[in-house]
Amino acid sequence: MTFVVGENCIKCKFTDCVEVCPVDCFYEGPNFLVIHPDECIDCALCEPECPANAIFADDELPGDQQEFLALNAELAETWPNITIRKDPPPDAEEWQDKPGKRELLER
Repeated sequence: MTFVVGENCIKCKFTDCVEVCPVDCFYEGPNFLVIHPDECIDCALCEPECPANAIFADDELPGDQQEFLALNAELAETWPNITIRKDPPPDAEEWQDKPGKRELLER
């Protein structure tokens, strides 16, 4: 099992989850974070820390977000590792819980 960052992280990109990860398996893109599935140790520390509720165990990933499992794996191979908490984008709270953000994901 691995944890997966889902759609609600897009344009929110809170990094509270990064701070608690004991193995530094988060990677950062322009407006989204991902978890490297081969590095995640399934500790579940990140899930409750996410203010956007965007982190799921892979077996609890909502049906309409299944593509995020592959997206996390793909993007973690090219994006830089993030190991410290950063300020979220200034408009992060405005984007939180808005549906249909998939097309806004910047690679």
